[in-house]
Amino acid sequence: MLINCTIPVIDLHDFPAQSSKLIRACQDWGCFRVINYQKTLPDSLMSEMKCVVRSLFELPQEIKLRNVDNIVDRGYMAPSQNNPLYEAFGLFVSSPKDVHDFCSKLNASHHQRATIIKYVEAVRELFADITGKLADGLGISGFTIQGWPYQFRINKYNFAQATVGSRGVQMHTDSGFITILQDDDGVGGLEVMDKSGIFVPVDPCPGTLVVNLGDAAAAWSNGRFCNVKHRVQCKEGNLRYSIAAFLWGPNEPVEAPAELVDSAHPRLYAPFTFEDYRKLRVSTNQQAGEALDLFRLDGCTNGDN
Repeated sequence: MLINCTIPVIDLHDFPAQSSKLIRACQDWGCFRVINYQKTLPDSLMSEMKCVVRSLFELPQEIKLRNVDNIVDRGYMAPSQNNPLYEAFGLFVSSPKDVHDFCSKLNASHHQRATIIKYVEAVRELFADITGKLADGLGISGFTIQGWPYQFRINKYNFAQATVGSRGVQMHTDSGFITILQDDDGVGGLEVMDKSGIFVPVDPCPGTLVVNLGDAAAAWSNGRFCNVKHRVQCKEGNLRYSIAAFLWGPNEPVEAPAELVDSAHPRLYAPFTFEDYRKLRVSTNQQAGEALDLFRLDGCTNGDN
């Protein structure tokens, strides 16, 4: 498959041959596209899930608001002053019960419920596959994401001709380990920042998924991996839908494995729990990776490297 893309493309069927390419993508970009994932997440299931997504956003507002949680960003987000064109549902997954509760609160049909459950399970397998390849590429043994919670944000961008040039979502990094994004097949707008500080477009590319690395991956990798800054801009006057799945991090403190720490690579970050880190990002309103610098052991910021 030949793909013209601004960010690296990783073939999940071509390992270990692509292991070094994967690690370079994580170091240089903090993001990449994957192909040949369909054995785990079939195209038919992705299409079914996108239909479910559209139907959820058509629900009356009073039903959407049932998607609540006591932690910021887990439940329904209506358009806001910061992101007036954006709304989203949140589905936090720590057990199968979370998925059933989400479906019940939104009056999901049997078919919708079955589709969501299958999609959630398939993405969990992809998380395990991709993170396992990352660990192998760094020479980390015994790595597992068993017991790690994850979250889905089901996104709608209310783009119209009058909003072209406006912001869809402000610049940010993801706080967790990795994000798997099923992007809109036709409507673009996602942009990632390269190492020179310039935003480059990540245009729609059917048959691929976007993977972003977050703050937790940067700390876990002892600074080897980039926590990519990204945003969404309105480029055309059409509604845009996407499904982002965030693998948060371990329940124990996030810290670099011993294999990544030596005299040439001293430990860069103090251990932190992911839940505490998320709360810190919210309380300090530091959404673009700045909060991670508060855990630097060398007193430097990411911009000093």
